[in-house]
Amino acid sequence: MSVRIVNIRLPVEEPEEALRLAIARRLELKADSLPPWRILRKSLDARSRFQLRFVYSVQVDLPDAEKHLQKLTSPHITLHKPEPFEDPAAHSERLTHRPVVIGSGPAGLLAGYYLAWKGYEPLIIERGYAVKERVPEIRNFDRGGNFEQENNYLFGEGGAGCFSDGKLTCRMTGPDVDWTLERFVECGGRESILYEHRPHLGSNRLPLICRNFRRKIEAMGGEYQFGCKLESLDISEGQLIGIHTSSGYIKTHHLILAIGHSARDTYQTLYEQGVPFVQKAFQLGLRIEQPQSEVNDHKYGHPHYLELLGAADYTMTATCGERELYTFCMCAGGFIIPSISEPGKFCTNGMSRSRHDTPYANSGLMVTLNPNEFGSSHPLAGVELQRQYETIAYEIAGRDYFSPIQRASDFMEGRSPNPAEKLDCSYERGLHPADLSQVLPPTVVNTLQEGLPLLSGKWRGNYLENAILVGPEMRGSAPVRIERDRENRQCPNIKGLYPVGEGAGYAGGIVSAAVDGLRSAREIVRH
Repeated sequence: MSVRIVNIRLPVEEPEEALRLAIARRLELKADSLPPWRILRKSLDARSRFQLRFVYSVQVDLPDAEKHLQKLTSPHITLHKPEPFEDPAAHSERLTHRPVVIGSGPAGLLAGYYLAWKGYEPLIIERGYAVKERVPEIRNFDRGGNFEQENNYLFGEGGAGCFSDGKLTCRMTGPDVDWTLERFVECGGRESILYEHRPHLGSNRLPLICRNFRRKIEAMGGEYQFGCKLESLDISEGQLIGIHTSSGYIKTHHLILAIGHSARDTYQTLYEQGVPFVQKAFQLGLRIEQPQSEVNDHKYGHPHYLELLGAADYTMTATCGERELYTFCMCAGGFIIPSISEPGKFCTNGMSRSRHDTPYANSGLMVTLNPNEFGSSHPLAGVELQRQYETIAYEIAGRDYFSPIQRASDFMEGRSPNPAEKLDCSYERGLHPADLSQVLPPTVVNTLQEGLPLLSGKWRGNYLENAILVGPEMRGSAPVRIERDRENRQCPNIKGLYPVGEGAGYAGGIVSAAVDGLRSAREIVRH
């Protein structure tokens, strides 16, 4: 039996041994006789910038836990019985045709891993290329090279998640999340991601982790096929019987559809085949960047905090009438990157390496747009709205994938930028001063202009002083949802089709997408 102890608070200066002593004191035991224990959760209490503290929850494997608890009076100590990971036995009869996974982003990756682990020898199809080929192509584009439609920041091994900072923050908890995080550790992630409140892998580590996933999947009998694009489904009497791809026809009765939020051409193909799509609210906005030193000064009241904790981050929200402006995917010590899946379009994102070692801090500034604001009742209207504003951004920045850029103060006041002004920014390919009010719907622009002063007020008025804005940022979530049955996770009119992840409208980050893929793979095993 185990006990759970919550709300253990220690100054960030304390060495790790202090946690062991704190646990022993709570349990009224000697430190040298403390049973095995592990950290369940670790977060930073930053309410006072001069007294930063770590807050821990821990599990202790305590003999006679119930009896021992009767001696204690602390409300922060309770019996703890972790929920087991659900792992149904694989059927003794093999499937007629092996399952296929479309997409190798987080959802497809964990679905493929679980199916391979259970002996189902999945085929993972990826329209892009392996990370070994992705990395040099992305570097070439950043330095001015051509845009490659199937090999870029969004398409290829690891999906968009491979180059989107590597945040593993997730509101979900439970054994599926734990199992997923354990797989990331197994494939090269730091063990601390299992309990950190805001775990972060870093964009420099993700390619290796994705490659390690592939090697493990292949070692368990799975197979990858790169440069292979889904062209259509083969459906007979409501049952999936195969798929047509750019590499030929594949027979399968089980297809996990993990296409990601930017496979817009595949959305159109699936919609025309009768796959049920509905509109879904999505987030869009701009990206703000300021010197990382300003973020550190705001959050850390003592210089030594920087040495202990590294580059500081932040999270803020502001209520603007019926809307909310919030920061999203804050990249401490990071840089701004393009998030482009189609030629003639421009969109931004942010990422940071594991060391958070650039002099820049950037974050999304996001507003939610609801389906009744898309301008059409067509299920893919949100996709067309994204395209509309991404095209404008491409055009006003010179038609070469330069980023439109504007001082935050000018955007706030509605002033046009000085076209000759040279603004500092981490976006590598090139910058073009432009009026960013053109790259977003007016309602979103109004919310940003109203909410930015409110955010700055939470920063003692210093948030916008040296800030620049770039944009748009459109890929925080998908504007569509592919309908599926709540229980069996299949499309209601196409047996054997399992839509998962961000692209299907059921996730909002690496971990939630990965868990969603895992759960659909488990349904294939269960049935």
